[in-house]
Amino acid sequence: SRGADRAVLLAHGAGADMHAAALTVVADALAAAKIPCLRFQYPYRGAGKKAPDRPAVLAAATRAAAEELSRRSKLPSSRLVLGGRSMGGRYCSLVAGDADDPVPCLGLLLLGYPLHAAGKPERERSEHFPRLKMPVLFVSGTRDALASKPALARAARKVKGPKTFHWIETGDHGFRPLKASGLTIDAVLAEVAAASVDWVRGLPG
Repeated sequence: SRGADRAVLLAHGAGADMHAAALTVVADALAAAKIPCLRFQYPYRGAGKKAPDRPAVLAAATRAAAEELSRRSKLPSSRLVLGGRSMGGRYCSLVAGDADDPVPCLGLLLLGYPLHAAGKPERERSEHFPRLKMPVLFVSGTRDALASKPALARAARKVKGPKTFHWIETGDHGFRPLKASGLTIDAVLAEVAAASVDWVRGLPG
C-alpha cells in the first residue's frame, strides 16, 4: 500500500494528557481515514506532575515529538500537520511560527486555542500569528472563556496563511455544550473529529 502523504501530531492541553477524550476521538478518526497520527505526553505529565513545564521545555518537547512523527511516518516535517488541544496546539503554533528556527509544517490544527490566560483577556497570545504562513484550522466553542468568538476571529486576521474556523455552538473551552443546545459532548467530539479529518484531508497533496 502507498504510504500516507501526511501525518498529524496531537499535543495535549495543560490540564489533561494524551488520553483526553478530544484527542482520542480525533486520533481514532484519523486512523479510520488512514492518516498516521502521534499523541505524546509533555515531560511534566510523564512525571505525574500537575503544573506544566517551563515554556522552553514545552517548546523543545513539541519539536522532539514532531521529529519522532517524521521518523515514524517517513515524511519530512513539511508534510506534517502540527496541533492539539489548547496549550498543546498553542505550542505547535509557537514552534511553527518561531522567529529564529521555525518548524516547517503542512498546517496547524488548533483545538480550543487559548487566546489568553483565564481572566486576562487583555494579554493575547497572538504575537507570533503574523509568522504563521501555513493553513490553520481553529476549532473552538462559542462559549470558550479563553477565546471569545469575536476576539479569536479578530486575532486570526494576523495569520498570513489560509484560515478556517469551525465553531462548536455553545461549546466551552473543553467543547462541552449547553444542555439547552440538545447536543451531547459525544456528538460534539464526533463533530470536532470530522471537521479535523476533512480539513487535514483537504490540505494540498
